[in-house]
Amino acid sequence: MFSVFSKSRRALINGFAALSLTAAAACQPFATAGIGGGGPKIDTSKPVQVALLVPGGSGRASDEALAASLENAARLAISELDGVKIDMRVYNTAGNAAQASNAAATAVNDGAKIILGPVFSEAAAAAGATVAASGVNLLSFSNNTAVAGGNVFVLGPTFRNTAERLVRFAKGKGKSKILIVHANNVAGIAGQTAIAQAIVKHQAVNVGSTPYNFSQDGVVGAVPSVRAAAQSTGADAVMFTSDSAGALPLFAQLLPEAGLSPSSIQYMGLTRWDIPAQTLTLPGLQGGWFAMPDTDMEARFDARYTAAYGDKPHPIAGLAFDGIAAIGALVASGNANALTASALTQNSGFQGTKGIFRLRPDGTNERGLAVAQVRDNQVVIIDSAPRNFAGAGL
Repeated sequence: MFSVFSKSRRALINGFAALSLTAAAACQPFATAGIGGGGPKIDTSKPVQVALLVPGGSGRASDEALAASLENAARLAISELDGVKIDMRVYNTAGNAAQASNAAATAVNDGAKIILGPVFSEAAAAAGATVAASGVNLLSFSNNTAVAGGNVFVLGPTFRNTAERLVRFAKGKGKSKILIVHANNVAGIAGQTAIAQAIVKHQAVNVGSTPYNFSQDGVVGAVPSVRAAAQSTGADAVMFTSDSAGALPLFAQLLPEAGLSPSSIQYMGLTRWDIPAQTLTLPGLQGGWFAMPDTDMEARFDARYTAAYGDKPHPIAGLAFDGIAAIGALVASGNANALTASALTQNSGFQGTKGIFRLRPDGTNERGLAVAQVRDNQVVIIDSAPRNFAGAGL
């Protein structure tokens, strides 16, 4: 893990944190439309059976806590549905693919019409493949788009979504020549790919990518290359895939020291720079841009969860609420095809506690995000999150 939160350079702490994006999202729908195709028919006059796959049963305290929080959030969503009956049954996966596959098969045999979960991408892929022939769709809590497609949807926030939001905003502000800085690991390469695709989509200019080994020495060694690439290509923006627990603080210190300051080139980040809040005090990130959800809406969900259970939800627990509320909204339409792929991917999407979201036909998702700037050690929203998909440009 990197740690550079002072003027002096600190030693690298043992271990490194992978890039992560977490989100909680509770939802209420917009109008349903275009329902039909790609899933089992349901009887909306009766309780609709939903399977919730959680990582319980592994014996790991972290998995058990996450499983409990996901179930609590799902049950909170059920309690808030109006006129819709959900018969939710919970299945433990122990956090592994084999048990997730067995749990999914059991759930469908028990009568499940849709599956919510599991968390981990390998488990989601295995579970989805197992029940694909049945036509049952699966809404995973993963954010790994590699497992999305067919009957598997991912609810977690994705690199692609964030990259598209920032690149589109940057292009509109005249920052169109973008240099990508990424770690030479799975998460870093995934982030680099997402940014490169967003640059193509929004007709900006990809001036190049500078990789680095995921270590303190790797970052230190990459600084001259980043500076040289930015200067030789005329880049007017540099986008980092790293997060606050990784290389970001070190780059924020070393690049300005090397002459590539945020006053001469726009810094942008693929991850949340406000977590932890201490990151906002880094001089090298002042003026930088990153994307974030509507935190006011997130706070409302957290308050309801805490009032119901006496504790704060796990950071991704809201995805379970999100899934149940979306299912309930679609079932409320009274259409027998309410849980088909066509229904799940309606263009109008859903309203979540972290903002609007919708599922794409390719199994990925889009979420409405705000663009924030670090200014005087604080977060300042410089472009608000859209409240609906009409004209949102997502």
